[in-house]
Amino acid sequence: MRTVGFIGTGVMGSSMALRILQSGYRVLVFTRTRSKASSVLQAGAEWANSISELVIHSDVVITMVGFPKDVEEVYFGENGIFQSAKPGMYLIDMTTSSPGLADRIGRVAVELNIHALDAPVSGGDVGARDGTLSIMVGGEERAFTAMKPIFDILGKNVVYHGPSGAGQHTKMCNQIAIASNMIGVCEAIAYAKEAGLDPDRVLQSISSGAAGSWSLTHLAPRMIQGDMKPGFYIKHFIKDMGIALDEAKKMHMDTPGLEMALNLYKHLSDLGYGELGTQALYNMYSK
Repeated sequence: MRTVGFIGTGVMGSSMALRILQSGYRVLVFTRTRSKASSVLQAGAEWANSISELVIHSDVVITMVGFPKDVEEVYFGENGIFQSAKPGMYLIDMTTSSPGLADRIGRVAVELNIHALDAPVSGGDVGARDGTLSIMVGGEERAFTAMKPIFDILGKNVVYHGPSGAGQHTKMCNQIAIASNMIGVCEAIAYAKEAGLDPDRVLQSISSGAAGSWSLTHLAPRMIQGDMKPGFYIKHFIKDMGIALDEAKKMHMDTPGLEMALNLYKHLSDLGYGELGTQALYNMYSK
């Protein structure tokens, strides 16, 4: 298992592919826009001219693309992964996608004697760079065990959750928790400023108390500094919340916090902020 093919080298994918490369694996990369893979290629990764070329020469293929439609195209398209995949190889989709699509990939993989895992992540650009991602895995448990050395390069909290789709369902839990929390973080920073307080000092007090969260620690400082560059795109968060809302409706669940957050982020996107980071929700509160 020495050759890893990596499809999708965006904000997070580039750092993830680079970490695998630096751990001694041969890494092949493919992305629709070659320039987005420049940092990984300069570090020693090899370029594949097509998905099929990458798959043929890889033992493990990792996908980290944008939307479920991209996952479907990469796996099931005319020149997709399943057209060239070899029996016994491992496929790991680390995109946040739909549980149903993950289950479909898993079922087709079984028919082809291929091992497929859905392994979405949380931790943003910082976690991808530092190898501290939380990785939520679904699929065959023995495939998870075989791929654990690669997961350990990328994350510090790697948990197996069950059959295909379980990783994606767990990521939906993660996104639901973040959705309402982001509203609270933005309102807290806005309140601090309106009250005439130093937001940095307020953050110092509340981030280590009961209000503490990843968003408060990592994204609130960016809000205060006016840094809205994407560690995780608003457009992708909207996609994730939409999937979570659809799954909740299938289970006849009410998720008012999720719906409120989704509506706020959709409004931000309509204003032209879809390419910014999720911390840009603060723009709804700042004056």
